[in-house]
Amino acid sequence: MQFLRGVVGVAGLLLLYGAALEAQETPAAKPAESSAQTAAATPTAVTLKRAIELALVNSKEIQVAKIQASVADHAAQITKAQFMPNLYAGSGAGYTDGIPETPGGRAPAVVSVTYTEQVFNEPLRGQSKELQEQAKSQKIALEEARNDVISRTAMAYLELAKVRHSLELLRAEQESADKILQVTQDRESQGFELPVEVTRAQLIKARVVERILQLEEREDELQVFLSYQLGLPENQAIEVTPEDLPGEAQQAGDNLIATALTKNTGLRLAESDVRAKEFRLKGEKRGYLPTLELVSIYSLLAKYNNYSLFFNHFQPSNVNAGIDMRFPIFSAQVKANIGLAQVNLDAAKATLTSKRTELTAQVRQKTRRVREMAAAKEVARLELQLAQQNVAVLQAQLAEGKLSLRDMEKARLDENDKWMAYLDANFQRQQAQLDLLKAAGQLDTVWQ
Repeated sequence: MQFLRGVVGVAGLLLLYGAALEAQETPAAKPAESSAQTAAATPTAVTLKRAIELALVNSKEIQVAKIQASVADHAAQITKAQFMPNLYAGSGAGYTDGIPETPGGRAPAVVSVTYTEQVFNEPLRGQSKELQEQAKSQKIALEEARNDVISRTAMAYLELAKVRHSLELLRAEQESADKILQVTQDRESQGFELPVEVTRAQLIKARVVERILQLEEREDELQVFLSYQLGLPENQAIEVTPEDLPGEAQQAGDNLIATALTKNTGLRLAESDVRAKEFRLKGEKRGYLPTLELVSIYSLLAKYNNYSLFFNHFQPSNVNAGIDMRFPIFSAQVKANIGLAQVNLDAAKATLTSKRTELTAQVRQKTRRVREMAAAKEVARLELQLAQQNVAVLQAQLAEGKLSLRDMEKARLDENDKWMAYLDANFQRQQAQLDLLKAAGQLDTVWQ
């Protein structure tokens, strides 16, 4: 019995010791979990320039555009390769019963080596130059993708800064609305206000709450979009700061039009398409010229193909080298190719002319819009300044007891509304500037 009691006592001590160890290990794991949550909750401060740099690195759209440019380069090399030396080796060995012949018309050979190289083939050369120009246009398309990413990222960043500033103002406005409602309800209970005034105060508060909810939803959308664009985790908070664009698009209209005509990616793509179609038409028109190709064939023949039965002399190793020249005397296909190439060129030129006209009109319209938005921002700034000065005057009257708290809070509500109107006007001006910079082909150079 004493032995059993001793065993039970030792087991109890071991259990207590194990529980103590678990109690010591469990808290050690919690700080790691809490540190991971803290790291995810800690906002990452990102400037506008840094946000654009991260977006350019992590953009899937740019990666796809790079792949498409690489595909176009390799496609252009396929046609160009026909004007380079091409050497092939193979075998056409087989059983023969009768005249030695293969389905391709050549004699059966144990080993065969063929060499080909186009020397003069203008239609084929025109196709090659067309593909090379299309490969260059894919690099312009890559620039256009970069501009789209810069524009979207900058707009999202600036809007997120505006939304968060507006939310701060609305939350302060909600406090003022609560105070107004409280004062109005007190006065209504004392018989100094009509019930309609209480309803009006409740409506003001409800509108503020509605706008807060709308802006919080928009803030979440912009946060998720920026996280995706910048390559950050979805739950990673982003801290933005109100910034202005690094370059002002305040040049003269004529200068912007001249810049757009040389740097706009859409126009450059149209110009590249015209050049590609010109190369194709030039090559097709020269289809009436002869074609010249270098050819060489080496064949190693075998006696079991019965060559000695049908030929006076058998030679195992055979070499044939020379040129393959063709003179087109009458070719309906060449005429059809020229007609198709001409139509494609006319269509490309018409598209280019239309794009130039549209671009000139767009730049002028966007320049006017920038000026209009700048004027609207100045009006909003002055209205905000007037509201702030009015609040300062009313604050002094409140201190002297000449003004009620409700009137003071109404003035603060008006000031907050002017603040939000100013933020909206400033953001619209920034949007107009980004649109103008993109049309003028200057987005990529602004953040260099």
